[in-house]
Amino acid sequence: MKNKQLATFGGGCFWCIEAVIQRLEGVEKVVSGYAGGHDTNPNYRSVCSGATGHAEVIQVSFDTDKISYEDLITIFMTSHDPTTLNRQGADKGTQYRSIILHHDDEQKAIIEKVLNNLKSAFSSSIVTEVAALDKFFEAETKHQDYYNRNSFAGYCRVVIDPKIQKLRAKYADKMKKEISQ
Repeated sequence: MKNKQLATFGGGCFWCIEAVIQRLEGVEKVVSGYAGGHDTNPNYRSVCSGATGHAEVIQVSFDTDKISYEDLITIFMTSHDPTTLNRQGADKGTQYRSIILHHDDEQKAIIEKVLNNLKSAFSSSIVTEVAALDKFFEAETKHQDYYNRNSFAGYCRVVIDPKIQKLRAKYADKMKKEISQ
């Protein structure tokens, strides 16, 4: 029997995190969007301005019989740089911050455990924001499944491809079989 859960997090451009996470076994759906801010009607342009307080995030529907929340958060944390404040690579601003938005107290406890366990894996302090999810806003259609639709675009080849290669090298056993090769 399926045991579905939601996870919401961001670490830079949502296209990057989406491309990595949707390749994991047990991940059923990934939706790019915005969360963690104060604007009640965010869109890509307003979020990119930095004025909304929102971060680019993904919301993941996953089957806990196939992948645990702990594994999902660990893979997320090691697929971006959680030690840079409001920045991932060339993307700068609060909208690109490392953030995990928990859906309940159990998720919050797991996040705290994972962050504590990963402290020694990084040479700098982890600055990932941890907060309760208030509201998730789905991003515009053109931002959904971006890498799979645009894998030959320059940004995808230069920025996202290395993240997928790293995933394959480090977590091949957690990837969907049809795409782990």
